[in-house]
Amino acid sequence: MAFLRRLGWYLVGLSIGIVFLVFFLQKKSEETGTEFCYFPNCRVLKDLRSKPLVFGDKLQETFRDTILIQSFLKDGDIDFRNSDTKSEPCKIYRIEKDIDNRKRILQVQNCKDSIVVESLSY
Repeated sequence: MAFLRRLGWYLVGLSIGIVFLVFFLQKKSEETGTEFCYFPNCRVLKDLRSKPLVFGDKLQETFRDTILIQSFLKDGDIDFRNSDTKSEPCKIYRIEKDIDNRKRILQVQNCKDSIVVESLSY
């Protein structure tokens, strides 16, 4: 009988903890604009999205589409192997994304105050 009483109290405490945790995590979810980024790809893309966008001089006029660039910064995959993450003062990242079953590559410079879009290759 003592075991069942302890099990009951354990389940009561566990259910209260789960309700509290669900309430806390729901408040921190995307509904409030907060997202949890733990992986390097997600963290770099989140940092890039937080800065103003500047188009480089070499970028063609047809590729100066903010919506297209924002789609890379939201759903792209950073190619860390071909990126220069140690350069100063701006780090250079290559972001890949499949559009219409073809791989597109966006190259950006991540500076302190802004990001500079250098090139977009098809």
